[in-house]
Amino acid sequence: MRNYFFLIVLALPMSLSAQLYNVQLIPDSLKKNANMVKRFDEITIEIRSPGKAIMREHYVYTILDESGSRFAKYTSSYDKFVGINTISGILYDAAGKEIKRIKKKDMQDISGSDEETLMTDRRYKHNDFYFNTYPYTTEYEEEDEINGIRGFPDFDPLNAPGVSVEISRYVIIAPKDYEVRYKPFNCSITPDIKETGDKKIYTWEMKNLPAKPNEVMAPLWSDLVPFVKMAPSDFEADGYKGNMSTWENYGKFINQLLSGREELPDDIKKKAHELTDNLKTPKEKIAALYDFLQKNTRYISIQLGIGGWQPFPANYVAAKRYGDCKALSNYMVSLLKEVGITAKYVEIWSGEDAPELVEDFPCSQSNHVVSCVPLGKDTIWLECTSQTESPGYMGSFTGGRKAILIDEGGGHIVRTPSYSASNNLQCRVVNAEINSDGNLDADVNTVYTGISQELPHALMNELSGEEREKYLNNLFNLATYKVDKSRYEEQKGMLPEMKEYLHILCPNYATVSGKRIFMLPNLFDKFSTRLSDDPDRKYDFVCSKAYRDIDSISIKIPEGYQPESIPKDVQIDSRFGKYNASVKVLPDRIIYYRSFERQLGRYPPSDFSNLVRFYEQVFKSDHTKLVLVKQS
Repeated sequence: MRNYFFLIVLALPMSLSAQLYNVQLIPDSLKKNANMVKRFDEITIEIRSPGKAIMREHYVYTILDESGSRFAKYTSSYDKFVGINTISGILYDAAGKEIKRIKKKDMQDISGSDEETLMTDRRYKHNDFYFNTYPYTTEYEEEDEINGIRGFPDFDPLNAPGVSVEISRYVIIAPKDYEVRYKPFNCSITPDIKETGDKKIYTWEMKNLPAKPNEVMAPLWSDLVPFVKMAPSDFEADGYKGNMSTWENYGKFINQLLSGREELPDDIKKKAHELTDNLKTPKEKIAALYDFLQKNTRYISIQLGIGGWQPFPANYVAAKRYGDCKALSNYMVSLLKEVGITAKYVEIWSGEDAPELVEDFPCSQSNHVVSCVPLGKDTIWLECTSQTESPGYMGSFTGGRKAILIDEGGGHIVRTPSYSASNNLQCRVVNAEINSDGNLDADVNTVYTGISQELPHALMNELSGEEREKYLNNLFNLATYKVDKSRYEEQKGMLPEMKEYLHILCPNYATVSGKRIFMLPNLFDKFSTRLSDDPDRKYDFVCSKAYRDIDSISIKIPEGYQPESIPKDVQIDSRFGKYNASVKVLPDRIIYYRSFERQLGRYPPSDFSNLVRFYEQVFKSDHTKLVLVKQS
């Protein structure tokens, strides 16, 4: 079902719909910066019990241009818990005249399986009118029957850049004694609440919202637009009952789903002890069992029924040697429990652009599960879907964010490790030679740590030799070059380290003109980001990754050549980071040193011009040429 839910069906005569949906009726203020206008958008959720609801959706979108065409596609999911009763759609031209009408039977029916999903009971209804005469309007209505509630969609009219809104409405119809939970963000909107019989009707409405433009380095979209987060109180799914008004209660519900699923087969119990009984410390035992998990299981998604929320039992994973994030994390907890180590099941948002968990609004807020072992002042975090990751390392995928730890007392908010610039290092030492034809021959030795090692880690562990060679030969911003040798060495740990050796041949790296050679002393780590100043910037800007790159480069120059023009030393100390570069001349070589450090931060729009200036200074320094001249 689209965004979980639907809306009230309105039967309008064609003449009235044409009058309503004529594009000329859209105010100019809603066309500005917009690719799509929500003419009418309504979601209604009728809660009949903690486990049952009827959901209706009705929306009318006017597509202004090709960039807005993605909003014209309609996709709605259904599974064991969600049944689609009805869907209908209508296509209108710019004047609001009906062109085509479709019903549920006319729509594509698509499996929810993908490359990582072995089995799922989720399927999708999909329709695309494939109309490209702009502007045009699409209208869809849907009714769904929900048997198993664990969450409600947010009320987020401005759900994407380039979207404006005429009318958007969200309605919840609930029994009088049912607690409807909601929390507004970036606005102060409150619902209109009416009582009728034994029901309460909550209505939120927003009107005439202009489109917000997208800006480079902007915060998460949810930080910029008005929306209301919704959640049930009491809920029920597949016979499991719960309440999510507190994190404690939410965790108790998850414990129901985990109960009885930790039992291991006898042979796996025996293996766990064989691997750990002779080890001295908990950290050694954790590392041994995590290595066993990685070598003997793989990630495959299986989403059948409540299995989309509940892990498969540990003995299932042991027998099949695969599982999803929930099943593998539960299996890891079970292995550790067998050898006397208490581990925890943890729900978390994954991905570099994951939303921030809202701590004061308990509800289901995750798309991933990991495990962890609290050890006094330390906590060992374990990403159980990876077959190559270091124990204790979360990185860019799940690091530096809040999560929901589940224990026997319920749910608790915790935070995963963050990684600073000093953790995310790239230290490169280059010994190179430029000949009189401008050809470059370089030995490049680099040590990466933290988030900076994630790319070479993937090159080493996830690509074939042929794929790695192809990637490396397109990695550097050089006209023509070849990496003819590469070697990697990994050191696992809570802050993993990767050593990389490359031998690089680059013909015509330097430009030869008469008796002069023009070259960039910064061989491989030139800053490429250039920003345009925006005096009308509306949003804060975010530097979302901290790192430090250090380059020490020795370049042997051709015999008989001497430097004629040498780049000046540059040192910049900015609130956004630090940069320094220097060139030292020896009788037969050039020594180049560069250090660039960028810090995490969120800054006001008034500071954007300073960031532009800082980046431009770094770019200019990295691209400043050195000139050699042949002595007579």
